[in-house]
Amino acid sequence: MKKALLSVAAVAALSTAASAAAITLYQDTATGAIYTKPGAGRVELGDFVSAKEQYVEKQSMLSKINKKLGVKVKSGVPVLKFSGTHYLGYHYTDYDADLKADVSKFETRRNYFQAKAYWNKHDYARITLDTFQHTAVAGNDNSIGSWEVRLKYAYLYLSDVLPYTGVEFGQVHRPWIDYEEHNGWLYRSISETFVETHNAAHAINSSAPGVNFKTKTDYFTSEIGLFNDAGYHGVKTGTGQSFEWRLTYNALGTGKHHVHATEDEWLNISFYGRYLTGTDAGRNKDTMTGIHAVYNQPMFLIAGHWMKNQAEKNHVTDSRDGDGWSVNGEFRPVDKWSILARYDKWNVTDGDIDKKNLIYGVAYTYNKNVKFIANGISYSEDRHDTTNNDKNDYMLTAEVKW
Repeated sequence: MKKALLSVAAVAALSTAASAAAITLYQDTATGAIYTKPGAGRVELGDFVSAKEQYVEKQSMLSKINKKLGVKVKSGVPVLKFSGTHYLGYHYTDYDADLKADVSKFETRRNYFQAKAYWNKHDYARITLDTFQHTAVAGNDNSIGSWEVRLKYAYLYLSDVLPYTGVEFGQVHRPWIDYEEHNGWLYRSISETFVETHNAAHAINSSAPGVNFKTKTDYFTSEIGLFNDAGYHGVKTGTGQSFEWRLTYNALGTGKHHVHATEDEWLNISFYGRYLTGTDAGRNKDTMTGIHAVYNQPMFLIAGHWMKNQAEKNHVTDSRDGDGWSVNGEFRPVDKWSILARYDKWNVTDGDIDKKNLIYGVAYTYNKNVKFIANGISYSEDRHDTTNNDKNDYMLTAEVKW
């Protein structure tokens, strides 16, 4: 309240200061000469102030107000942009196995805080922090269950280092997942993409230390780069680097645009993948290849893809070694309401495991900053052993962006 009153007072004070220094000018109709006093043959021109005096007085007044408010922001760049994203919700898990206890909990699945520092219109440095709950099993680790902060992105972006191409350097986006979250699967708040989720391929995560060249034209976009294979979740070992790519044909010419699902129409066909050789995390080789297509218009979205991953981990079975497909859609029958669904199928090559993952739900857009989602996830595994990991999840989510 104090700051609000001071702000109102500032406006009033500045206005008063400006008008207090005003003088009335008059012009002689015959000669055009300017006078400060009325007289015969002179017409009033209006009230005027000295621009120099007004500027000095305003700066003095603002300096006094800022001291009272106690607010001072300094930066080495002309523009700072801050934003945040929160996935808040309730989650109930019903396990099929009798030996696994059901779980009911409120949760903050993700809280992202982001800052960008621009020194010109296109080039900037970015940092994004992400909260997560530490659940790893470890001997006497007292941090298990606590909420911790993890670095998601920290990179330098330079535009036009090549024709139509900018570059991210540092801890950067990997080529595929961020693209799909903005063009094909728009509900990261309830589930990761087919490529990332534990319920399907679980092949890679979304960021990693490395370098990523990003090309944008109307009809073609791409991302090509080298990265630490373990990504931002794991520790880098060995000498291998992961070469990853995405090549996209934007059939409707939307490649340069930041598209909005309820306003724009796009048809994109993508080829993506990666190639890893070396000794990272005990792997001898890891090759991923995928094809994806998506069509969106304001009433609906339909997307799907096929992906194969060959993960060799010292000749030991890796659940990421397999192939599968996914299809998802969203129907928007009336303003602000959406019906969503997705089906994933993943076959582990040597493990005799067949994963099936069904997501379904309804979403309501409260305003441009908040969306509410009610959904279920039905997950099952066909296995050669007696392990039962089948479960049903029921979720209520508030997706908040500012």
